[in-house]
Amino acid sequence: MKPVLVIRHAKTEGAGYLGEFFNQQQIPWQMLSIDCGDRLPENAQALSGLVMMGGPMSVNDPLPWIAQELALIRDAMDRDIPVLGHCLGGQLISKALGAQVRANAYKEIGWGRVQVLDHPLSRVWFGDLQQFDSFHWHGETFALPEGATHLLSSPHCHHQAYSLGKHLAFQCHVEMTAEMVQLWCQNGAQELHEAMASPAVQQAEQMQDRLEQRIAQLNQVAQRVYQQWIKALG
Repeated sequence: MKPVLVIRHAKTEGAGYLGEFFNQQQIPWQMLSIDCGDRLPENAQALSGLVMMGGPMSVNDPLPWIAQELALIRDAMDRDIPVLGHCLGGQLISKALGAQVRANAYKEIGWGRVQVLDHPLSRVWFGDLQQFDSFHWHGETFALPEGATHLLSSPHCHHQAYSLGKHLAFQCHVEMTAEMVQLWCQNGAQELHEAMASPAVQQAEQMQDRLEQRIAQLNQVAQRVYQQWIKALG
């Protein structure tokens, strides 16, 4: 089986629970670290799947690797290779397909409830789940590409996830581990202070309350979603 390529854009935003899931399922995968200067492949021919993780940058920033990554996403889709995006990764999928990525009305940071929309495809990805608490850390939001099915929504960000055939894009972070939450709280202390007036921003103490329990519940959601996504791997 060809490997799944996981693209990391920041040292603190790695594969998280997704890496654990791949290892449990014995799915071959490899990490490409943009933050370390790793070069993107010219095409997706050698891959069985393509995953993009999060990052603090914007897809609209003039960074040299963004155009290359957008081209890789389009190439994977043209080859019918499953694509999965988390937060920045979901925004990259939207931008690659010509949909707008812009500032969200609110900065959204911390634990927040998302609704699973009542649609047959929502049940394919999420089963009978109607809502769950996901983790958030973003200031921008994506529009839905043409042909996409809206799957998740939250009070402070309408577009939390969508699917396009075998491809899946998240605005929220379903890949979190307890260690990632703790590290983001530590590294993002200044951002949390500056955004404390937002009704969608929690402070570090709130985010880490009942952390192990919240992570265990989120891992269950992610496991269901990832189990569905890997069905399309070649």
